[in-house]
Parts: sequence; C-alpha cells; structure tokens
Amino acid sequence: MFFNRSKDLRPYTTAVIVAAGNSERMGGIDKQMAEIGGIPVIIRSVMAFENNGNIDEIIVVCRENDIPLFMDMVKDFELLKVSKITKGGETRQESVMLGAKLANEECQYLAIHDGARPMVTQEVINACMEDAREYGAATAGVKCKDTIKLVNPEGFVEQTPDRGRLYITQTPQIFERELYFKALEKAKEEGKCFTDDCQLVENFGHSVYLSQGDYQNIKITTPDDLVIAQAIAEEEEIY
Repeated sequence: MFFNRSKDLRPYTTAVIVAAGNSERMGGIDKQMAEIGGIPVIIRSVMAFENNGNIDEIIVVCRENDIPLFMDMVKDFELLKVSKITKGGETRQESVMLGAKLANEECQYLAIHDGARPMVTQEVINACMEDAREYGAATAGVKCKDTIKLVNPEGFVEQTPDRGRLYITQTPQIFERELYFKALEKAKEEGKCFTDDCQLVENFGHSVYLSQGDYQNIKITTPDDLVIAQAIAEEEEIY
C-alpha cells in the first residue's frame, strides 16, 4: 500500500526525538543528560537532525519535569529547528504519537529517533530518508553478528534462525505521515500497543524497508554504552 508522494520536490520532514524513558538500567544515571565529549546525549541526538538538510523541523518528547531544562539547552546550543518540546506518554507508542501530532501541517514524513542514540550519522539519516521516500517506510538496521537461539519457557533451545536473515533495527525509522497515522488508528482499534514503530506500520500491512545502518549507532541503555560512545566520539575528533 502506497500513499501519494512526489520525488521531484524534497518533502517537508519532521523529526520526532523521543527521550521520555526512565533510564531504568543506568544505575541512577540520567542517560539523556550524561555527557559525551562534553555534550549531553539528548543534545547530540538532536544536533544530528539539526545539521541534516532533509529535516525541516524537530519535536522533542521528554519527561514533563525535563521540559524547562531541555528548553534552556535548546537555546544554549542554538538548535533552531526545534519547534516544540512536549511531555511523553505512558508508552513509547503514546509518546511518539504525542510528538507526531504536533508536527507542522506541511509535514509529509516523520523521522522518529531515539534520544538515546547520540552517535547517528548523516549518512544513516540520509539513507533512511531516501528509502522512506521510495517505499513509504524505512528503518536503519545492521546485520546481526551473533548466532541467535529461540528458547522455550523451560530454557531449552527450540530453533536457531538463519543469521543471514537477521538484522538489528535502529533509528531513525521514517514513515509517510499519513501512513503512520493510519497505522496508529488501526492499532488503537485493535487495542494493540507496540514498542517499535516499525511493528506499528507492519501491523497495518505495510512493508518496511531496511536501510543500511551503522554499528556505531548504539543506543545508550547501560553505563557501559556511555564508555563505548565516548570512545567513538574521541575517534571522530582524532580523524
């Protein structure tokens, strides 16, 4: 299923940066405020889209208590594309929806990104955007390096999936705006709530294209991830 789109003109695209989580696995560290190379994680994530020519507008979704702080940081770092900062919902699906609903009426595409993925590159964003314009829906992703086992409730291996077909999905995940909201409407009617935006669109019956991601496009989930991100940032400064 495809909606109307034109490849002749660059479509208006709104980035929705989701940073409303509780950092439960960070051992008391607020991962959005943790610094990498002197820059907070959330600001690094926003800056990637601020500096991208395909992005017209940025909406940040965060915890309600963080809104004043985020507003100050947006001013301090002169992030001119950030049009709105809003509170998140009880679930990821709700948080993304709250941000998406605030997109400019001209918006044709929604680029949804985890605020905890501060190392995303311009190449990854551009590749995903190009594929989304071609197929209506695209996500960044990389091949799975490890062998994966499907395990039963008793702890025994049931199956070993073909690693050649397994990918790890990342963000951004980019969708036509109309497609996203139609998929959201269907999920609501069915009483379904998804933790991954691609699942939402897949549930609507629309295939999602997997764009080339980057192994360094890590998600900050535990304190160890901050160490890795810092090493990546230092390597970027060297080169």
